[in-house]
Amino acid sequence: MRVLLLEDEYALRISIEEFLTEIGYDVDGFAGSEEAYDAVYATSYDILLLDVNVPGRNGFELLQELRGDGIKIPAIFLTSMTTMNDLKSGYEAGCCDYIRKPFDLMELQLRMEQVIKSFYHENRTTVTLAEGLEYDTTHFSLTYNGETVALSKTEKEILGVLLKYKNQVVSAEMFQEEIWGEYVDPANIRVQINNLRKKVPVEFIQNRRGIGYIIPVKG
Repeated sequence: MRVLLLEDEYALRISIEEFLTEIGYDVDGFAGSEEAYDAVYATSYDILLLDVNVPGRNGFELLQELRGDGIKIPAIFLTSMTTMNDLKSGYEAGCCDYIRKPFDLMELQLRMEQVIKSFYHENRTTVTLAEGLEYDTTHFSLTYNGETVALSKTEKEILGVLLKYKNQVVSAEMFQEEIWGEYVDPANIRVQINNLRKKVPVEFIQNRRGIGYIIPVKG
């Protein structure tokens, strides 16, 4: 399980990172929300741990933006903000749990385990794209033989569009409209798709010469 931790208090961030690493999690820690936001699109995370009062946009705003982008990764707020209005804001932003500081690290572990268990047991949906290649439509992650395939933000968006129109040909104009909202050189789109194809050793994106690209999905 890979964890994104957003916490600007250095000592606490290191303490949480060390504790979670010891019990088997892979943890990426960030002090600011801008770096954390970019990391969500560069790495596949299983859970987000978010402080609220951090440099850049606050944790509530960060999660709201991610939810607006369609990112459904479960999130827990770790914060000293304790009023009912704060709690309400956290859940309205899209969190699964809200832990008030100070907290025991064992409590954090138990809360994380409960969120992960309930979220992935109830919501996990996968699409098989080729032999050994699966896409998790809840977590927006691609795996090959059980191993996560690291995708860039643009590669994730391209894959998302192809799956949105699965079994249909997606033209360069459709990619432009869905991803960039403006004209983009079709040659650049081809490069991005070829980069995506090279990430796995099986063919799953087919080219319809002069028309576009398609992912044939059975069922």
